[in-house]
Amino acid sequence: MRISEASEQSGLSVDTLRYYEKIGLLPSVNRTDGGIRDYSELDMRRVDFIKCMRTAGLPVEVLLEYFALVEQGDDTIEARKQILQDQRKQLLARMAEMQETLDLLNYKIQVYENAVLKKERKLAD
Repeated sequence: MRISEASEQSGLSVDTLRYYEKIGLLPSVNRTDGGIRDYSELDMRRVDFIKCMRTAGLPVEVLLEYFALVEQGDDTIEARKQILQDQRKQLLARMAEMQETLDLLNYKIQVYENAVLKKERKLAD
C-alpha cells in the first residue's frame, strides 16, 4: 500500500508517517523497485497502535522506548507490560480530570438553563 493510501486509511498525514519512520517508530517500510514506500499489513497494524497510543497521550519518547524493548525480544515482556500499565494509570487519571470538568460544565449549563426558564416564566406571567 502506498503512503497516500496508508495516510488515508490511518487518518495520519503523509508527513506524520514519514516522521514516524524517520525517528524509528516505524521500522523502515519496504520500498518498490522505484523507491515508493509499500506499507504491509504489519506496518499498518503498527501505525494503528502508534495512533492509538498517541491519542491516549503517550509521548513519542515512551513509544520509542517501548518499541526498542520489543526489538530486544521476549526478555523485555515485563518491562513492556510495565510501560503500558504506567501509561494506563496516567490515562485513567486524565480521564477522571476530564470527567470532573464535564460534570462542572454540565452543572453550569443547567444553572443557565434554569435561569432562562425563570425569565421565560416571569415574562409569561
